[in-house]
Amino acid sequence: MIKINKKTLIIIITIIATALIIAYMLFTKNNDEIITNLEEIETNENDTQNNQKETNENKIIIHITGAIRKEGIYELKENSRIADAIEAAEGLTENANIQDINLAYVLEDGEKIHIPTKEEIKQRNSETTEKSIDKTTIYVTKNTGGTEKSASNTEKNTGNTNNSGNTKNNNSTTNKNEKININTATQAELETLPGIGPSTALKIINYRKENGKYKTIEDIKKVSGIGDSKYNKIKELIKWQLH
Repeated sequence: MIKINKKTLIIIITIIATALIIAYMLFTKNNDEIITNLEEIETNENDTQNNQKETNENKIIIHITGAIRKEGIYELKENSRIADAIEAAEGLTENANIQDINLAYVLEDGEKIHIPTKEEIKQRNSETTEKSIDKTTIYVTKNTGGTEKSASNTEKNTGNTNNSGNTKNNNSTTNKNEKININTATQAELETLPGIGPSTALKIINYRKENGKYKTIEDIKKVSGIGDSKYNKIKELIKWQLH
């Protein structure tokens, strides 16, 4: 029988304890690295999902001019307001007059907003007295031939026009009797639908070119830029059948 003295036994125990400690530290370190990697993967997945969600959000394109810091064309979220368009254009100039503008007016794709200066309002009021035109009208123009809609504080945010002629509401009334076929309609015909501007009309046409004809009217919701809100506005005005 091998005899181990006390000193040797202590050394052996010390070596074994040291080995166990090192093994534990290595195991813990590896676990920490695995957990860190899993957290990074989860974070990346969440970022990707958020980016996809932002990408899939319906967008509209508007044109804003007048007494704002940066005139131009901007891409906004669907159901954005005039206030959002002004913010995108980096705010108003000192000479802007927004007293009669309904900043809560809901914008649609393809619209043009003009923010007047104080001088424009003064001149318009002078002309209004002579021509008996609504003094408070601030125009939001639909890019389908110059149809103008009021975004003044004296009206609801539906933007109904005071002008006679080819207004969007009149177009909508006409189209209720003769629905627009989304499988054959031209860009100009599609733009007569409420909320459909040049950009969205092209997307509707390009979608049917790339994916074939629409099988139901609900298929139009597959087009980027047409959500439930916009679909509900046009569903009674469109058809997909060839007869």
